Formats: sequence, C-alpha cells, structure tokens
Amino acid sequence: MKLSARVGAAIFVAALGAITTMAAMPVAASAAELKVSHFKLDSGLELIVIPDRRAPVVTHMIWYKVGAADETPGKSGLAHFLEHLLFKGTAKNPAGHFSSVVARMGGQENAFTSNDYTGYYQRVPGEKLKAVMEFEADRMTGLVLTDAVVLPERDVILEERNQRMENNPRARLGEQMDAALFLNSPYGRPVIGWRHEMEGLTKDDAIAFYRRFYGPNNAVVIVAGDVEPEQALKFAQETYGQIKAHNNLPPRDRPQEPPPAAARSLTLADPRVEQPMMQRSYLAPSFRLAKAGESEALEVLAHVLGTGSNSRLYRALVVDKPVAVNAGAYYDASAYDMAKFSVYGVPARGVSLTEFEAAADAVITAVIEKGVSDDEIDRAKSRLIADAVYAQDNQATMARWYGQALMSGAKVEDVQKWPERIRAVTAMQVQEAARAWLDKKRSVTGYLVKDETPKAGKAEQLQPASAGGKRS
Repeated sequence: MKLSARVGAAIFVAALGAITTMAAMPVAASAAELKVSHFKLDSGLELIVIPDRRAPVVTHMIWYKVGAADETPGKSGLAHFLEHLLFKGTAKNPAGHFSSVVARMGGQENAFTSNDYTGYYQRVPGEKLKAVMEFEADRMTGLVLTDAVVLPERDVILEERNQRMENNPRARLGEQMDAALFLNSPYGRPVIGWRHEMEGLTKDDAIAFYRRFYGPNNAVVIVAGDVEPEQALKFAQETYGQIKAHNNLPPRDRPQEPPPAAARSLTLADPRVEQPMMQRSYLAPSFRLAKAGESEALEVLAHVLGTGSNSRLYRALVVDKPVAVNAGAYYDASAYDMAKFSVYGVPARGVSLTEFEAAADAVITAVIEKGVSDDEIDRAKSRLIADAVYAQDNQATMARWYGQALMSGAKVEDVQKWPERIRAVTAMQVQEAARAWLDKKRSVTGYLVKDETPKAGKAEQLQPASAGGKRS
C-alpha cells in the first residue's frame, strides 16, 4: 500500500492504473504561506511543524534515515523486520500497550519501510500529541526483544512475502527488474528481503541494527495539524530532547552504480498471468543527484509521456493505433541514490509484446528527436501544480512529502520552492532530459507472460494469498 500504511513494502509500484502523477516533494503553490517551522534539538533530532487547523487533530510521524539499502549484505529484509519488531514493546510500555492507547484515543497508527527510510506515525486528537511523542521517544532506545517474540514475527514477514511477492506475478517481475537494473547499488535488493536471507534473521541481528541506526540525530519528526509550532517544540524537547545523540552513527556512504554499458531484458512466465505486460526502467538521477532543473524536467517528461489519457504514450498506443489497452510512464525523484524512470504497458488482444514495445519505442524516439510542444509542457506543469494544491487537503500527505524529501537529501526550502522550479521547466529541458536518460543502455526491460508449460503428473495447486499482519 504505497504512500499509505506501507510506503516501502509495496515493492512493485507499477500497478497499472495506480501510478501517481505527483512528484516526490510537491506542495501547494501557496506552500510558503503555510509558515512551516523547522527546528533542530541539541541531540540532533529535527522537528518540522506544518500548521493545519481545520480539525482538532494532528499527524505525528517519526522518520529514521535508515532503510533496506543500509542493511548488512546477507541480511536483506532486516530494516523491515525491525519495523515490525518495534511494536513488540519496551520495559516501560509492554507489547500492545502503545497501540491500545492510540486506539482508545480514537487514533490511527502504523509504520512503513523503504530503501532509504523507516517511519512510524500516529493520527490522534491534538491534545494527545505529547503522549505519542513520549511513546516514540521510549521505543527509540528502550526496545526489548526475546526469541519468543522475534521468531513468530519472522514467520509473519515470511508470510507477508508470500502475499506480496510470491503470489503476485507483477511484484515478482519488478523484483527481478530491480535486481538487474542495480548492478552494484543495494537498491537491487528487495525491501522486504530475499526469502533465504529472511529465514536466517535473528534477535541479535535486529538488536544490532537497532542500536546502530536508531537515535535522535538520525531522525526527523514531522507534526502536521492543529498545534502551535512552539508548543510542538516544547513537547519534543521534553520527550525526544531527553535522549542523548548517537555517537557512533555510520555515514550514509553506499556503493554506487557503474556507468551502464548494455541494455538488459528478462522474461517472467507465470500461469496466473491474465494479461501480458511490458515494463521498462531506466536508471535516472534522483533530486539529490540531479543537476539544477534536471529532476524537475524528468517530472514534466513523465507527465507528458505517460500520465493520463492525453499523454503521448496513451494517445499513440491506446487511442490512435490502438495496440494497447493501457500505457504510461512515471518517475520518482525521492531516492537518496539513483532513481528510476519507468515506462509500462499492456498490449491489446492479438498484439505481441514485441509489437507493443516497438510502438512504445517509436513514441519515445519521437520525443528524443523532435521534442515536445509548449502546449504539452504548459498542460503538464499546470496539472502537476494543481494536483499538489488539491492534495494539500490531506494532512498526512503533507507530512509525508516533507518527511520523504528530508530523507532523500532535500531541505524544507526545496519542498516549498518546488512549484517555482516546475514552472521554470522548458520544452528544451524536457527534450534534453529524454535524450540523456531514456537511453536503452541505461535500462532493463521486463516482460510478464503467461506460463503455458504443461505440468507433468498432477496439476500444481496454487496457494491463495493469505492475510498478513497489521503492519504487513
């Protein structure tokens, strides 16, 4: 459930028809009027307060600058495993107490893991803000684990992998594509982990990871809602401010990708596939790594090329030809290291994946060689900014945007100035971005097809996906 209860565990974000057009860090055009407050405690913890007084509630999120890409090689899935285990209690607050208190408040709470961060959030009445800060401050350093709770939870996440990956052909394709795209970066490992490594995770692994990365100087707290900034700061100082900074916090220095030298492709055959599809991911710069204006140009390019019924891919392949029943593109600027620009589509009945791919390549080539029109650019920029304005109505979305931005190396000012930078994008910049980054040498193309291979002997019985736990 990307951008909801499970930001990072929804590994395959290319579910057709569910691709968001939003940038990783957009805010409304009037963002500067929000007077977002940014504080830093002596312990190194950052606090962002986003005012929203339309209802007497607050969304409290704590983001840790650690995710699956920070795991020890051979221990994949550890960040997500620890996310689950943080709900197992402390000496002060035994397992289940925190959640039951939030429920009695009439609140909501959950957590999420990605490659670059792990987060925990609560939405509660405004007067309960300090209470949830006290709980989160306690479990920042007070987690208590035993094999009696760790081993059953490991079984829970193994079942979660069954549900999310083994029983989902599209997710399996995305997992294999990431492994092929990222040759050296830890982004090639799935956030949820490889099964054979997940099976070996232990209590000691979790505790060591927790002690290595969880501390106030590796965290950002976002509070959005009905609270005065100075009041939120006072609460943070009385709770998080009582925790000493982590003295041995490791630097975030990960292996980087070598220059791509060859286009790669793979095919996943599965008997459960009803419609074949093609997915292509290009290695592209994130906001942190891009040159000035480059990430914004990629945002606009993704919109012009593949967002909505007026996009180049949709009109050319679904409306005009038609060779597809769906086609689109998306780009996520929020990675800390290299990001992905993706193109996808489902061929129409009677059209092969090869024919669909050739038609999609022709659309991409036309953008690279001839560029896009000023009208297309203007529509894309207007829609991107309008979407951000509408989304300002969602308190939790605003908190997520700021949190995700800070986790990926951006600053509060970068979030606030996003609409200005989008308005400044030109048609020439979009064409240059397409030429620079939509090069097949930088890509992996995945084909999802139905496995028609006859089974020898008794037919294989496919197991249905079973329900995971609360934080699956």
